[in-house]
Amino acid sequence: MAIDLKKMQERKFALDNRGGSRSQKNGFWKPQDGEQTIRIIPTADGDPFKDYWFHYNVGKNSGFMCPKKNYGEDCPVCDFASQLWREDNEGSKKMAKSLFARQRFFSPVMVRGEEAQGVRVWGYGKMAYETLLNLVLNPEYGDITDTEAGTDLVMVYGKPPGGQFPLTKLTPKRSTSQFCEDVTPERCKELLDGIPNFEDLFDRKSTSEVKALLDEFLLSDEDAETASTETVKYASTTDSGKSSEANSVSDAFDELLGS
Repeated sequence: MAIDLKKMQERKFALDNRGGSRSQKNGFWKPQDGEQTIRIIPTADGDPFKDYWFHYNVGKNSGFMCPKKNYGEDCPVCDFASQLWREDNEGSKKMAKSLFARQRFFSPVMVRGEEAQGVRVWGYGKMAYETLLNLVLNPEYGDITDTEAGTDLVMVYGKPPGGQFPLTKLTPKRSTSQFCEDVTPERCKELLDGIPNFEDLFDRKSTSEVKALLDEFLLSDEDAETASTETVKYASTTDSGKSSEANSVSDAFDELLGS
């Protein structure tokens, strides 16, 4: 029997990407600049489009799930941000905006040509989410995740000229295809069984843990006398008028997810 070149390609790809990026190791996939083709994977609950709410800019934390928006629990950060907003001054409102919970969207995907990496989680913004919803609600396309007659999506990703953040353009292919057309049945089952547990990928904290983070954040400046004066410190602006300290983390996530 002749050697299976597709299997050899999978082995070579796995070898070349053994180190991987941090996002790949954690189960996430970030688009590269340019064109790539993806397939959104069906989930057991019939909803491959997940959304969660996150707080950023609370100290040096990279972000954590909002207890209130996601689970209906008390959230000290939400309460504090609302209090700041009601102060009705520019510094407080800037601080409040940086602390309000932000919605993010996620789907399990397989990247064509990178099947050896398995199923990963793609995080994206509201514009891409609206595009995906319009596709699945369009009778011309229907269930784009169907394993036998679904639709691959061609993604063009990158910053437009003069743009601050990258944009994501999604175009469905004209013809349907099988999800596992280029892999063995055994590998296909592995891929479908390998969808990550979404909530295990994110940092969920209790109300008391969130309060401790907020307290540490507000007390980080020993000279701060009130929460309002703290907002002035953290809402300092750059020459462009944009908050540099308070928005650095959320800006990074905007760039990661695109639009």
